[in-house]
Amino acid sequence: MELHQVIKKIILTEKSNLERETANKYHFEVDRQANKVEISEAVEKLFKVKVEEVRVLNMLGKQKRMGRTMGRKRSWKKAIVTLAEGSRIEVAEGV
Repeated sequence: MELHQVIKKIILTEKSNLERETANKYHFEVDRQANKVEISEAVEKLFKVKVEEVRVLNMLGKQKRMGRTMGRKRSWKKAIVTLAEGSRIEVAEGV
């Protein structure tokens, strides 16, 4: 799988910003087929940082009402990547 297919986007929320500042953890939306090893290699090669740990969560899509019928948003996979001490991803800084 291509590196740009594994990492879809970086997630910037209040919780992810707090973890980024305190624990050096970054949140990413990743491909549903990707595993921890592929995610780790993709982050290391794309951002040129050292990865210590990867945690993966399968996020179930929320139910949404559209008039009378109930629909569902798409399900997705989230990865929480812990970087080594002193490593930073410059794209996410200052946002």
